[in-house]
Amino acid sequence: MSFSLKVKNEICRYTELEKDEAIALLSAIMKVSGTLTLGTNRHIGFRVTTENPAIARLVFKLLKEKFNIHSKILVKKSNSLKKNNVYLILINEEAGVKQLLMQVGVLKEDDSFIAIDYSISDKIVKNEKCKRLYIRGAFLGGGSVSNPEKTYHLEFVTHDETYAASLSNLINSFGLASKVIQRKSSYVVYIKEGEQIVDLLNIIGAHTSLLELENVRIMKEMRNNVNRLVNCETANLSKTVNAAVRQVESIKLIEREIGLKRLPKNLREIAELRLAYPDESLKELGEMLIPAVGKSGVNHRLRRIEKIAGELKREGR
Repeated sequence: MSFSLKVKNEICRYTELEKDEAIALLSAIMKVSGTLTLGTNRHIGFRVTTENPAIARLVFKLLKEKFNIHSKILVKKSNSLKKNNVYLILINEEAGVKQLLMQVGVLKEDDSFIAIDYSISDKIVKNEKCKRLYIRGAFLGGGSVSNPEKTYHLEFVTHDETYAASLSNLINSFGLASKVIQRKSSYVVYIKEGEQIVDLLNIIGAHTSLLELENVRIMKEMRNNVNRLVNCETANLSKTVNAAVRQVESIKLIEREIGLKRLPKNLREIAELRLAYPDESLKELGEMLIPAVGKSGVNHRLRRIEKIAGELKREGR
C-alpha cells in the first residue's frame, strides 16, 4: 500500500461531521475530482470519480446523511495498465443536483445565469475547522504524497489556474509555503519540505501517517548524520596518512643526503620517532618524547624537517 493511500484511508475514517463541515469537505472533493454532465432535455448531472473505495463510500455516506441525496455508485475497470477499479458517484437532477452544487459552491448564480465557480467561497471556509476540512477534501480529490523513504513531495492536482491559486492561498494561511506550477493541462499545488508536509498532514487530520513520516525523517536524519561523520573521519584519516607518508619521505631524504645526526637534537628525536612509528598520530608521538611535547609542537618540528628536505631537493641532492 502506497503512503498516499494510507493517508487517504486514514482521513476517510472521520465521518462524524457537522453540516457546514460536510459542505466544505464535499466542495473540495467535487471541485477537484468531479465532472459536470449535461444529459437529454438539458438535464444536468454530476459525477465524482475516484479509484479509492473509501473515498467513494465517504462521499456516498455524506450525501445521504447530510443532504438526503441518494446517489448511485458505478464500478468499472480503469483504462490504465494497472486495471484498477474506478468508482463513479452519480447525482442526477431528480436527486437535487443543482441545489447541491449551489450549496457546495461548485455552481454560482451570475446575472441570472448559472456558472461554474472556480473560486473558494468564504462562506464555505468560514472558520478554521472548515478550512482544514476543505484542504482534506482537496487532498482526497486530487492529492498525493510521495514515499518519505525516497523523497519529500506532496501535491494537489487541479484543472484551473484560478482555483489552484485560491487553494494555495488557503493552504498558506496556515503558515505553509505551497507553490503552483503548470503540468501539461493541470495546475499543481505542491509542497516539498518534509517539515511542511508534516504540518499539512496535521491540518488534514492524518495523525498516524504524520507519526510514520516523522519516524522516517528521524531515521533519515540519523543516517545522514552518521554518513557525514564517517565521511569527515575518513577525510581526516586520509589527510593524516598522507601527511605521515610525506613526513617519512622527507626524513628518509635527509637521512640519505646528509644524515639525521646533522639535525638539531629536537628535530632528530622526532624524526627518529616518526620513522619508528609511521602510523602514530602527532599527539601520540609527542607523548613519547621526554619531556612530552604537545600536538602543535610536534607539528612544528615536522614542518621544519619537511622544509629542510625541500631545500635539499632544490639544491639537487
